[in-house]
Amino acid sequence: MAGRALQVSASARQRLVLEQLVRTRKLAQQTAERCRIVLACADGRTNLEQAATFGVDRQRIRRWRVRWKKAEAMLAAAEREGASEAELEAKILEVLSDNYRSGTPPKFTPEQVVAIVAVACEPPADSERPISHWTPTELVDEVIKRGIVKSISPRQVDRFLARRT
Repeated sequence: MAGRALQVSASARQRLVLEQLVRTRKLAQQTAERCRIVLACADGRTNLEQAATFGVDRQRIRRWRVRWKKAEAMLAAAEREGASEAELEAKILEVLSDNYRSGTPPKFTPEQVVAIVAVACEPPADSERPISHWTPTELVDEVIKRGIVKSISPRQVDRFLARRT
């Protein structure tokens, strides 16, 4: 038998902010969805009902229910301390924002990227290349030859150059 979902609440001011956020056109859709989920949780709707209504899995509903529950005391304290509407909105958006994810560390340093772009700006003839224009493959050969990087794909070189235009 499944356990009962955490009971969450939202004060009148929090509800007002959440409802305004849902109607805001500039808000990311994922954040608006999270606002709707919190409002439905505060209304006492079950995870299963919400999953069907919003077309998402119950785990997502549960995740935002738990996150909101953990933040309830902080939001209530902000209200007691007289937080303005903008300050309360900022705190709510912070609660509903994505957690930091470190991702993979960059493979190339900014200095290496700059050096690769600098090589691309030089005429190929200066590097004794019998071509009129750099190609990603020729740039790979040259930056490896110069010791700027140990290895790199032509596609990655192309990405570095595309980012600069």
